Amino acid sequence: MKIALSLISTLLVSTSAFASAELAEKKGCVACHAADSKRIGPSYKDVAAKYAGNKEVVATLAAKVVKGGGGVWGTIPMPANTQVTAAEAKTLVQWILTAN
Repeated sequence: MKIALSLISTLLVSTSAFASAELAEKKGCVACHAADSKRIGPSYKDVAAKYAGNKEVVATLAAKVVKGGGGVWGTIPMPANTQVTAAEAKTLVQWILTAN
């Protein structure tokens, strides 16, 4: 029973990670961000490291994904991403914060 639950849990996490990577690709995030290297914007790993342990940041970062923002990672602002819904932004941010 424990093995079955462990396997199901692993599959759900893997599927979720794949789905979020696919969502990042679909929504154009990868034009400016990469998993482990800086492009125009910071890498997902750098974002995860900066906000590690901060559970309050999901809503703030999700709003920045949709509305845009600037000043945190340098002079280049992040443009608004109106093609990303609030729910999608939350999913993306939660996924990015697990990058390591």
